[in-house]
Amino acid sequence: MEAPQYVAARVQQALAEDTRTHELGIHVDIRGDQMFLRGKVSGAEQRERLGAVAHEAAPGLRMHNEIKIVDYGEPGEDEHLD
Repeated sequence: MEAPQYVAARVQQALAEDTRTHELGIHVDIRGDQMFLRGKVSGAEQRERLGAVAHEAAPGLRMHNEIKIVDYGEPGEDEHLD
């Protein structure tokens, strides 16, 4: 059986290198037969793609996609410093 830290590293590498995701900011935690994905992304589509890639990288694990979707709105007014 492969050590959990190696499985997590393999999944993180897949998330970073897969052309569908290219994501570096996702934390992967393996506990027994379960995989937890945590982090923040800007859209539901990216969250779903990350889940798919992670599942492909570790298909024998039960996945919990706990990635949060955050709103990166347009920047506000310029800040003027006097």
